[in-house]
Amino acid sequence: MEKVDRPTIADHVRAYRRRLAATGEQEVLFKLPTSMVAMLDELKQRQDLRNRSQALLKLIEQGREAAQQ
Repeated sequence: MEKVDRPTIADHVRAYRRRLAATGEQEVLFKLPTSMVAMLDELKQRQDLRNRSQALLKLIEQGREAAQQ
């Protein structure tokens, strides 16, 4: 019986990270208080965003704009 090489989870993760890098993005893991995650979820829902990353990005952009004024 011939052995079949199947992709491992690590292979899938590496491929995912390569795709992100190709689009100029990077995955980052944050440790946040539950209250902050709830605030991100509320912002996400209120502004009809797809995910928490978009909510966090929106807050960062607003903070950057305020700092530049």
